[in-house]
Amino acid sequence: QFVESGGGLVRSGDSLTLSCRASGFILESYAVAWFHQTPGKERKQVSCITSNGTTEYVESVKGRLTIDRDNAKETAYLRIHSLRPEDEGFYCGAAGAYGGTCAQMRLGLEWWGQGTQVTVSS
Repeated sequence: QFVESGGGLVRSGDSLTLSCRASGFILESYAVAWFHQTPGKERKQVSCITSNGTTEYVESVKGRLTIDRDNAKETAYLRIHSLRPEDEGFYCGAAGAYGGTCAQMRLGLEWWGQGTQVTVSS
């Protein structure tokens, strides 16, 4: 599983870094994704990082989100720049057991975190 941290109440325009630390498995072999969910809407993958550090972002967040990883710390990060009201919601890290690419990860997500809430004030 993952253990997330870093959420909280932030002001619009600020930046925030979320962390998810792997627990019970070795992170370095697997791609990691961050998901965003708001009330009443389906959970959506916003970013993914492969085992060798290649990154993917959905179009709507490109330029404002940065995903990174530190395998020595068994941790992946999501930095959100210039926070907007639409960034508010629940963020959760996940990884799959099929391999190190994002495509392999999407074959089946094995590990999830409990998530962390981000609230944006104007």
